Amino acid sequence: MTRVYLETGPKKVFACSLDWPGWCRIAKGEEAAIDRLMDYAPRYRVVAARAGLDFAPGDPVVVARVPGSDTTDFGVPYAVPDLDLEPVPAAEAAQGVALLRAAWELFDETVAASHEDLRKGPRGGGRDLSKIVDHVVGAERAFARKVDVRHRPYKSAADREAMRAELAGVLSRAWEPPQTTGWPPRYALRRIAWHVIDHIWEIEDRR
Repeated sequence: MTRVYLETGPKKVFACSLDWPGWCRIAKGEEAAIDRLMDYAPRYRVVAARAGLDFAPGDPVVVARVPGSDTTDFGVPYAVPDLDLEPVPAAEAAQGVALLRAAWELFDETVAASHEDLRKGPRGGGRDLSKIVDHVVGAERAFARKVDVRHRPYKSAADREAMRAELAGVLSRAWEPPQTTGWPPRYALRRIAWHVIDHIWEIEDRR
């Protein structure tokens, strides 16, 4: 089965996989969110394949529900399920980091293969490519601070790689409560992977 939790905002619902970091989609209503999540399984399979993992999701089963907020409706999965406060075995951590590294690789490749000017939305909205890259890079450094990985603003690609390496090292460790950082590691991994993957798909859809 595919374990899913639902984060319900005032108007929208996120359906997120607990076992596959970054596989998370939003829609209006629970059933629509779950359907959208499953619709994106072929696209997530590309990430899993890059990580060397067999991705064959079963039927989705809702194992938890968490209240969201206006942030949920804005399009960001923000709530931390209680399940994220349970211990993280070393094998789970290692698989999650493999998926995160795969997402980083695919993001960089997608950016390299895309033009600066991306198709605009129906109202003319949407960042151009360089703005998306700046947003992802800046947000990732902020997210890393949630697990006590702190780096100054980057001056080179090597600085970014150093931050990624330290972040991957922290998140690849087995973990047990109590929580001592801003985010529990399981949630941090899922949130960071989601943000990268979400923008990969945005760029692909707007090329």
